[in-house]
Amino acid sequence: EDYLQLAELMCIDAYHRDESCGAHFRIEHQTERGEAKRRDAMWATISAWSPGSVPHEFICHSEPLEFQAVELNVRDYR
Repeated sequence: EDYLQLAELMCIDAYHRDESCGAHFRIEHQTERGEAKRRDAMWATISAWSPGSVPHEFICHSEPLEFQAVELNVRDYR
C-alpha cells in the first residue's frame, strides 16, 4: 500500500509542477527547438508533501531556494 501511495503522490507532484525541468518534460512547456522550458521564478523551490485530512489528499509545502555560490542557469544541449 505504501508503494501505491508513493506512486499516486509522484503523479500528483508531476501534474502539479507546471514546467519542464530535467527528466520532467511537459509538451506545453518547451522552447521552439523542443527543449525543456523551465519557470525558475515560480519553481526554484524545495517542496515536501504531507498527507491531507482525507484519503488520497496531499498538501504541498514549498520554500524558495536561495543560491549564493552559483547562478541558476539553463542548460542548452545543442
